[in-house]
Amino acid sequence: MRLLASLLTTTFFSVLTLVLSAQDMKSGGVLKPEQANMDVRHYTLSLAIRPDSQSIEGFTDIDCILKEAAPLLILDLTHLLQVQKIEVNGRKADFRHAQDLIYIPAAKTWPAGKTRIRVYYGGKPFIAPRAPWTGGFQWEKDSTGHPWIAVTCQSEGAKIFFPCKDHPSDEPNEGADMIITVPRGLVVAGPGLLVSTKHKGTTSTYHWRTRYTISNYCIIPNVGNYSKVTRLYTSVDGNKIPMEFYVLKDHADKAPYQLQLLERSCQVLEKYFGEYPWAKEKIGLVETPHLGMEHQSMIAYGNKFRYVKVGNEDYDWLMTHEFGHEWWANKVSNKDWAHMWIQEGICSYADALFTREAGGEEAYQARMRNTMRHLSGKPVIWSDTADSDLAYTGDIYGKGAFFMHSLRHYIGDSIFFPTLKKLATDPAYTYDNMVDTYDVLKLFNKESKRDLTAFFDFYLRTTNKFDILVKSVADGKYQVSVTNFDQALPVEISTDKGLEKWTLSKTPVVISSQQLPAVDPIGFYLKTVRYE
Repeated sequence: MRLLASLLTTTFFSVLTLVLSAQDMKSGGVLKPEQANMDVRHYTLSLAIRPDSQSIEGFTDIDCILKEAAPLLILDLTHLLQVQKIEVNGRKADFRHAQDLIYIPAAKTWPAGKTRIRVYYGGKPFIAPRAPWTGGFQWEKDSTGHPWIAVTCQSEGAKIFFPCKDHPSDEPNEGADMIITVPRGLVVAGPGLLVSTKHKGTTSTYHWRTRYTISNYCIIPNVGNYSKVTRLYTSVDGNKIPMEFYVLKDHADKAPYQLQLLERSCQVLEKYFGEYPWAKEKIGLVETPHLGMEHQSMIAYGNKFRYVKVGNEDYDWLMTHEFGHEWWANKVSNKDWAHMWIQEGICSYADALFTREAGGEEAYQARMRNTMRHLSGKPVIWSDTADSDLAYTGDIYGKGAFFMHSLRHYIGDSIFFPTLKKLATDPAYTYDNMVDTYDVLKLFNKESKRDLTAFFDFYLRTTNKFDILVKSVADGKYQVSVTNFDQALPVEISTDKGLEKWTLSKTPVVISSQQLPAVDPIGFYLKTVRYE
């Protein structure tokens, strides 16, 4: 019994250590000078995924440009994987692998210019304790007993399974190649286009390639007993784009309707944000054992074909949200996790815009009021540099979305919607050119011809709500003011004359009404209304 207890204790702490290792993984933060010197251009992953041993093995090429000659190269890779050999520009190099970092010293200096680092490695990557929120590998089985493998690593970073520069500010400008070998009979789904499939003996190798800029956490393989179901989509710009759903074979009958719903979501998103961003490749969807993730051109879907009604339409909230990230996260990407509200908040606002299209303006307003009720009120920007753990809070979704809703009312539809589309389509803010809150602010300032700094800061950097005071000064007369905001605030107020538009400030306005005025009854602002 003592031996059994000892073994159980050892096993428990081994599992606990693995889980804690996953939870301690963070992406981003302060950029190391050695990595700031690297401009990553391309990744090539050549890996065998082995379900029986729950292990991976192979190599990764990191093609980069060194801005200046460097005595040291630094890459990120989890300590759970073992580095076997490293080559720099085709020559074997010394290295040290410790504390989730690979240090590659030069005999003198690594020269400036184009550099290829090849890292041979392998081992057992940690298992996701709670995918997709706490990521890692999932080694699952589908209902027919076939291996079903997924990877998630948005918070942890791609270093959980391949060596990389793990910081959101640097995406490979020339894309990525992913060459994945699996047991024969399984299918690999990935980003971009499928270049080739080769079968040899008991294995199959799938080569996926994207030429677009792509974030590290989107260079992801999904492996399963998949069927590929297709549909052809015509974009808002008239381009023909293949739609591909890699769905478990026993769910293949559900896939055509799912693609029909995805087409409807794409039409709505294109209306507000411009053409689907990866039109030269594909619109991709893959069924996963976790709930979902915005993996570029192959979004992960695990909502089990559950729909609700919006208006008279079937609506899959998970699929639509993850698909919205093709614009907000994958095309418009934040350069530091501190500004993560841009991708999560605006994408959540895009979900509300689907409600507006399918259910009408009143349904949209009801949705935003419900969003407001569930906010904790925390800031969504804590600093201008943050790792993924510090940046990731619930309010980057809801408060970020409600901020966009408030901004819409503050500057008006005729300015708001064209500016939002410009943010999603202008090359200055998309693909290679990543953004932060200051970039978004400058754009809205320019288009509105106003200084919106105070409004942005009020919502994004504080816990404040607009403090609105309604003071009775005589029968049927009220003074109304906003006490904690220094700029004019356009507000709708319901009186005995109906809904009226007013501009509030610290200087009270006098309203005549035989009924108690209701300030912002539709619910455009985060506010507290006090009556005296």
